[in-house]
Parts: sequence; C-alpha cells; structure tokens
Amino acid sequence: MSDIATVMLPAKIDSETSGAVETLIIGAMRPGGRLIVDGHDVAYMSAAGVRAFARALHHAEEIGAKIAFCRFTGAAADCLLVSGFTALFDVLETVEAASQRLKGGSSGLADERLRRRGHAG
Repeated sequence: MSDIATVMLPAKIDSETSGAVETLIIGAMRPGGRLIVDGHDVAYMSAAGVRAFARALHHAEEIGAKIAFCRFTGAAADCLLVSGFTALFDVLETVEAASQRLKGGSSGLADERLRRRGHAG
C-alpha cells in the first residue's frame, strides 16, 4: 500500500476543526495520486465536516486524485448518512477495502458516481 497515502482524522470534526481537517486531506493529495481518509477515530462530526469532505472531493477531481473514505462508525457515520454523503460516495468498512477500491478501476469520485446513476435508468 506504499503508493497510497493515508490520512487519519481527529476525534472531533466540527466548525472549529473542519478547516484544519480540510487542509490535512488536501495537503496529502498529489496529482493523480490515491488517498485513504480513515475515520476510525472520529467520534463526532457536524455538517462542517461533511462540507470539508465535499471541498476535498472537489479538489481531488480537479487534480485527478482518487479518494476512498473508510472506517466511520457511530455518530460520524450517521452524519454522513443523514447528509446524503454516502449516496454520492462510498464509505468503506475497512482500510483494506478502501485500498482495493483505489487500486481498482473505479475512482469513486462523486462526479463519476453521479454520472453512472444518471445513466442507469
């Protein structure tokens, strides 16, 4: 997995910390690179965290990077679900699943996923 970078998120992602989290994620991205965003330690996340993820995804699309989110549980997973984030982007259960997603053909980018759903029916 050495060609895939990993970002470990803090326990709390809210209006006070979301800017730093966004900077952390975007700072770990490289053009054409692959990044796992690991939410294992996130105990609380507000809508500000979801907005930071959305901006990071937009940046990834701009530079051709691929992101996989994984290991969100509890209230943080609920926040992603209620916000609709999980309808646009897969949140995988394990680091291994995230790695496989990044190594496979599917980038999981929100824009690509929206196009696929739009053409499905």
